[in-house]
Amino acid sequence: MINSFKIKVYSDGADIDDMREVAKNKFVSGFTTNPSLMKKAGITDYMVFAKKVVSEFPHYSVSFEVFSNDQAGMLKEAELLHSLGKNVYVKIPVITTDGKSTASLIKKLSEKGVSLNVTAIAMIDQVKETVAAFAPGTTNIVSIFVGRVADTGADPTEFVQQSVDIVKKHPEANLLWASTREVLNIFQAQKMGVDIITVPPTIIKKLTNVGKTAQQVSLGTVLGFEKDIKASGLKIL
Repeated sequence: MINSFKIKVYSDGADIDDMREVAKNKFVSGFTTNPSLMKKAGITDYMVFAKKVVSEFPHYSVSFEVFSNDQAGMLKEAELLHSLGKNVYVKIPVITTDGKSTASLIKKLSEKGVSLNVTAIAMIDQVKETVAAFAPGTTNIVSIFVGRVADTGADPTEFVQQSVDIVKKHPEANLLWASTREVLNIFQAQKMGVDIITVPPTIIKKLTNVGKTAQQVSLGTVLGFEKDIKASGLKIL
């Protein structure tokens, strides 16, 4: 079941060792990164890291994000990242930190032939604006942050379904489910017709649980408790 996903599965992270381990799974076909993940992984030189990833994973889709917040800086960074390889998608936030749309920059880069991954999308209007900016004949990713929408207490189901319907009308775009929180999200995204889902390595590891019975889950839980009880040395009596 795991190796027969219809949805494309990308790994989300910036630890090169995790990437190497995750790549052993046949169902993983790409990698996504972002500034927060790079900080967490302790990356000290962006371009050295990026070049290493492109070199080691030339046949995987790889997304690298711009760091600048002004459009002139974003443009220069995007062109540099684009030059690293044909498998590179440049991540452009759908808005800047002051809330301004980046649609004009997306349009400009797309017309230059830069493959884009437009990120931080949380509203349908942003999806519409993004797909409208893609140049014909290009290949791009529209990243909707489903988990972050759900974190607000809102049900993201309608947002996802509307996004699927919109993106299907635009051959230049592929829809990506971002901020994945649990294994179930992969199956939900696949069922709803999403093209790609990006998944942290910690959740990819949990895919070994797929297919287990409820009894196996229950037994595995208490066996885990027992192991930790012995390791802790704690006692009640």
